[in-house]
Amino acid sequence: MIGFRATFGRESMEQNPPPPPFPSPEELKAKISEFMKQNFGDRVAFTTFSQSETEPAEAGSEEKPEKVDKEEFLFNFLPRDIKAHLDRFVIKQDEAKKVLSIAVCDHYNHAKYLHKLEKEDPARAEETEYAKQNVILVGPTGVGKTYLIKHIAELIKVPFVKADATKFSETGYVGGDVEDLVRELVQKADGDVNLARFGIIYIDEIDKIASAGNMIGRDVSGRGVQTTLLKLMEETEVPVRSANDLQAQLQAAFEFQKRGKAKRETINTRHILFVVSGAFERLKQQVSRRMSQGQIGFSAEPTQVMDNELFQYVTTQDFVEYGFEPEFIGRLPVRVVCEELNADDLYQIMKFSEGSLLKQYERAFRAYGIGISFDDESLKLMAQAAAKEKTGARGLLTVWEKLFRDYKYYLAGSGLSQLRVTTELVREPKRVLDRLMAEGHKHEGEALKANALQFADRFQREHEIEIVFDESALQRLVERAQTERMTMPELCAHLFKDYQFGLSLIQKNTGQKKFTLDSAAVDAPDKFLSELVVQSYYPAAGAKNA
Repeated sequence: MIGFRATFGRESMEQNPPPPPFPSPEELKAKISEFMKQNFGDRVAFTTFSQSETEPAEAGSEEKPEKVDKEEFLFNFLPRDIKAHLDRFVIKQDEAKKVLSIAVCDHYNHAKYLHKLEKEDPARAEETEYAKQNVILVGPTGVGKTYLIKHIAELIKVPFVKADATKFSETGYVGGDVEDLVRELVQKADGDVNLARFGIIYIDEIDKIASAGNMIGRDVSGRGVQTTLLKLMEETEVPVRSANDLQAQLQAAFEFQKRGKAKRETINTRHILFVVSGAFERLKQQVSRRMSQGQIGFSAEPTQVMDNELFQYVTTQDFVEYGFEPEFIGRLPVRVVCEELNADDLYQIMKFSEGSLLKQYERAFRAYGIGISFDDESLKLMAQAAAKEKTGARGLLTVWEKLFRDYKYYLAGSGLSQLRVTTELVREPKRVLDRLMAEGHKHEGEALKANALQFADRFQREHEIEIVFDESALQRLVERAQTERMTMPELCAHLFKDYQFGLSLIQKNTGQKKFTLDSAAVDAPDKFLSELVVQSYYPAAGAKNA
C-alpha cells in the first residue's frame, strides 16, 4: 500500500506539476521589456528603477517629490543677439526676426524672474501676473517659419517640438494628442522636467483647424483642438505619463506593486512658449478686400500675398471671422508675417545662408570624390526656376534634385574629380552630362593605363623579370577593367597570377629577361603563357610554327 501511494503520488506530480514561482523584479522587468520590444519595436523602452525607488513605502509615510540637481535654466540674450544669430541662417524676414527676438527675450526674461522669485517668495510669485508672449506666424510655405523657431531654440538651448495641427483634427483623439506635445518636450530634454517647462512648442498649419461654418465635419474637431490648446497656452498641469500610453501605465503598475503607490509627475505649462503658424490664404483676401473698400490706395483686386504693409491692418476680429475662437486668438498676442521669397531672395539663401542647400550638395558630391563649384549666374538661373515653384525655399530642393540626380548617378566613380556648374549646365544638363561622361571615361582610361604600367614596374622590381604591355594590351586591360568594374591592380593580379613562375622557368631555359605582352595575353593569359613555356623547351618547334 505504501508503495502504491508513493507511485501514485509521483504520477500525480508528473501530470500536474506545481506552478512556476513568481518571477523576481529583475525577471519581470526583462519580460516586460522583451514584450514591449516585440510588439512596438524600438519606439518604446521600459525604464528600470533603482533599489530605493522600488522599496515599499512605509505605512503613514508621505511621498516626497523627487529632487534632482539639474543645471539651472539660464537666459542672457538681447533681442539683437537673437536676430544676429537668425541672420546667419534665415535670409530676408527682417521684421519677423525682430518681432520674434523681442518676444522671446520678454518671455524668457519674465520666466527667469519668476523662477528666481519662486525660491525667494513663492506667494508673491504666485500673485505675479504676466501675459505670455505666444506667437502666431503668418506666411506661405517654405519662407523659413519653422527654421526661425528651430534656430531660436538651438541658440537658447531649450527643447523644441514641432507638430502639424491637422493631425489633431483627423485622429478624433483631441486632448491626449495635444498634451503629448508637452510630454515630448520632456523626451527632448532627456527626462529633465525642469528644462522641459521652458521649452518651445511649434504648431504648423494652425489655419487648418479654423472652425468656419462652411467647413462641415471639421467644425467640432477644430473647436476642440482650440479649446485644448487654450488651456495649455495659458497655464495647466500636464501628467508626464499619458493615460493612453501602454508603456507608461505598465511602469505605473510596476511602481504601485513595489511601493504601494505610483509616482505622479506633472509638468506646468506656465513658461512654455507656444508658436503657431499657417498660410492663412483666405485671410489675405479677407483683409485686402476690406481695405480696398474702406481705404484709399489699396487695389480693388484681392492681394495674393500677405506682406507687412497689409498685415499691419489685420485685427483680432479678422482671425475670429476666419474661424478662431476669440479666447484662442487672444492667447496669441504676438503676430508677425513672413513674406514670400522672390528669386533674388532664393539666390541669397543659396549663396549666404549657413544652412544652404549649396553646402549640402558640396558634401554629397565630395562623398563621390568630386569637387563641385558654382558660378553666380548658374545660381541665379536655379533661383529663378525655384521661384516659379511657388513653394519658397523648398522649391530649391525640387530644382536641384531634378537637375543633379543623373550627375550623381553617372559621374560617381567615373574618374571625374571636378564639376563646375555653369549656365550651360543649368540650361542643357543632358548635353553637358554626356560630354562630361565622355571626358570622364577618357580620364579613367588614362588613369587605368598608368596603373597597368605601375603593375609592370612593380613586377620587375619584385621578380627581376621585365614585362612590357604593348598598346593593344593596354587598351584591352582598360576595356576589361571598365567593363568588369575592377581596379587595375586587382585585374592584373588576377590575369597574371602564374606569370612569375612561368616566366622564371622560361628565363632559366633561355636566359630571356624581357617579355612583351599583347592583347592575346590579356584575353587568354594562361594560353599565352603556356605557349611561351613550350617554346622555351622546343625553340625549333616554335620557330617552325611561327
